Amino acid sequence: MEIESDVPHIPDHKLSEKEFLLTTPISAEERGKIFEELTNAIKSENLAPYYKYLHEQVKDFPFDESLYKKLASKNETEIGELKSKIKEAEGEEETELDVVATTTKLAEYYTKIIDRTNATETLNKVLELTSDTGKKIDNLLTLTRLDFFFNDLPQVRKDLDQISILIEKGGDWERRNRFKAYNGIYLLATRNFSEASQLLTDSLATFTSTELCTYEQIAHYAIVAGVISLDRVDLKEKIIDSPEILSIYSSAPELEPLLNLTNSLYTCQYNCLFDYLLQSYDQLLLPNKYLHAHANYFLREMRCKSYGQLLESYKSLSLKSMAANFNISEDFLDQDLCRFIPNKKLNCVIDKVNGIIETNRPDNKNNQYHLLIKQGDTLLTKLQKYGAAVKLSGAERVV
Repeated sequence: MEIESDVPHIPDHKLSEKEFLLTTPISAEERGKIFEELTNAIKSENLAPYYKYLHEQVKDFPFDESLYKKLASKNETEIGELKSKIKEAEGEEETELDVVATTTKLAEYYTKIIDRTNATETLNKVLELTSDTGKKIDNLLTLTRLDFFFNDLPQVRKDLDQISILIEKGGDWERRNRFKAYNGIYLLATRNFSEASQLLTDSLATFTSTELCTYEQIAHYAIVAGVISLDRVDLKEKIIDSPEILSIYSSAPELEPLLNLTNSLYTCQYNCLFDYLLQSYDQLLLPNKYLHAHANYFLREMRCKSYGQLLESYKSLSLKSMAANFNISEDFLDQDLCRFIPNKKLNCVIDKVNGIIETNRPDNKNNQYHLLIKQGDTLLTKLQKYGAAVKLSGAERVV
């Protein structure tokens, strides 16, 4: 169940999502609608820096110079007042907390109006001023949201690394949960679906990070990461039977293709699986800021996973029968399997003469033997390095 965060919802991530859609192939009508929505938000919240940013980044974004000057003037007035309060606080004795508080308000205002340069600079100044671990974490999380807003994932990683160190020193339960959600989304956005799945499914029961995304979005991300990375047992437990996932069926109809895809994979209903996969691709991956870059990968890996799951039940299977199972043509299946067999993503061979797919599951004992050899070599290498560095007595060394 979603609990509304009392953390300031700055910057407004919904604006970034709308801005992202402008980079996708949408109709002129949809583009015009997004322009209008962004402009209305800019006017109501006095987002002069963001208005200028969009003007510079999006060639056809409508820009009114007089409106920009009007918004910028309001920003300057507010910033001037906040800077005056900071000077007042600095001029008084024993008011370190007041200086931190007023500087934080200035940083938050820059973040709200999406002035990235000044917001980043002021947030870093607050980090230097405060010694409170919790406040440091809060400011770093704000910085992370700002970098997420601009999809600067390398910088997000640096932010999260700093937070991780502070979390170990003294992060409370609520901040740890927020960090878990932020880290899960970062891992998802950088295609580490396995680790993302663990964090995102854990976040479902304790989610409060509404300043970054909605509950439906975190469920969306958890399902995507889970369906591609979890085995059948974990998929059943963590996604299909998850009370949190079950609870959103009625409130998030937009996730229906993804939920249907997950259920059809688990129940082996392959005849409709590719339809749900394509619907998920078109409706839930391509238009999503964090998943767009991985949409084709997801499409490919889900086909491979479903093929592999079906083939596990057979020693051999005709191309015709397997194609019928997936409701696709034999030619498409033949070509698709040939994408995955050479790199050993599927353990099978195709007998084209007889139109048969023969599985060749790897010998577990042989695999275990090679793993033992590999681990033994690694251990010997470590011992040799240790022996080269440490003298036991005289000429004796560890070998």
